Amino acid sequence: MKIGIPKEIKNNENRVGATPAGVKELVGHGHEVYVQHTAGEGSGFADEEYVKAGAKILPTIEDVYGIAEMIVKVKEPIEPEYKLVKKDQVLFTYFHFASDLALTEAMIKSGAICIAYETVRDREGRLPLLIPMSEVAGRMSVQEGARFLEKPQGGRGILLGGVPGVKPAKVLVLGAGVVGRNAALMAAGLGADVTICDISLPVLRHCADVMPKNVKTLYSSRHNIEQELPTTDLVIGSVLIPGAKAPHLITKDMLPMMRPGSVVVDVAIDQGGSFETSKATTHSEPTYVVDGVVHYAVANIPGAVPFTSTLALTNATLPYALKLADLGWVEACKRDKGLADGVNVVDGKVTFKAVAEAFDMPYTPLEL
Repeated sequence: MKIGIPKEIKNNENRVGATPAGVKELVGHGHEVYVQHTAGEGSGFADEEYVKAGAKILPTIEDVYGIAEMIVKVKEPIEPEYKLVKKDQVLFTYFHFASDLALTEAMIKSGAICIAYETVRDREGRLPLLIPMSEVAGRMSVQEGARFLEKPQGGRGILLGGVPGVKPAKVLVLGAGVVGRNAALMAAGLGADVTICDISLPVLRHCADVMPKNVKTLYSSRHNIEQELPTTDLVIGSVLIPGAKAPHLITKDMLPMMRPGSVVVDVAIDQGGSFETSKATTHSEPTYVVDGVVHYAVANIPGAVPFTSTLALTNATLPYALKLADLGWVEACKRDKGLADGVNVVDGKVTFKAVAEAFDMPYTPLEL
């Protein structure tokens, strides 16, 4: 199979779809890999490394899309790429369709096969291609939240861990999934006073057993969240419903309960956001202020640490990319039900129910 690795063109997205080591594995299986010139540069991988691994370097993104039967990348295609996607071409990447009608319509129109990292499942029902980036995003959310609590960045001027004689900041984590648990551990490690919320009592019991002593658990309800907001300095929104739009756990009318200079970090912005007042931001302009509260809603948080992120992502995606290339997407999905769960759009039809429901579109089960 001819596999294309284009350069990411989303704002400040420095990750790349495959490392040279990943390319070497694909070539070793008899596939042709075409990498766009400087595609790996932002992650610290030079063209020469890809050539040594067996790839061919192409000068433009148009060249890569034009020759490839399968595109392996990191982020969803953005508008300049829509016209490059071909009928029957396999796109293997993060899509987050449920929060982006224009993207969904463009991929339907293209006739491509869109396989979304974020809805692929393993045998245990977990999301193996979302987990590594969720780990990065969870840890980064606290790192960025701590930065924007600083006064020069518009925050209240609070040190997350406090100092002897001065209380630490209060951090509220909404959602105890992979992002939430990593955020809570990171915040706790910096010495913050952390509360983690979820609607699953078994999950909260697990958190209570394994988390440090400065992490408390709280059942997630509007009442409980409202009780926490007046004294909370940093809120991390990390609720995920796989493939569907995220629920708004903090509404616009709840925001004034927080003190001016408090910070909210919306890790769920790719899926529509955990806060009603959220709108996607970029690494170059990461924040804005609503009702005195600093909002950080960068849609590709792991892109800020591309070397770590690219290695972690390729570790997870490569086995699936090999399966798709070796067998073809149809046979690969027949043999692996979890990979089939990743197929969101095929030949102009929406094959993932949550995406169809998000936009009131017809749903076609993949087996049909």
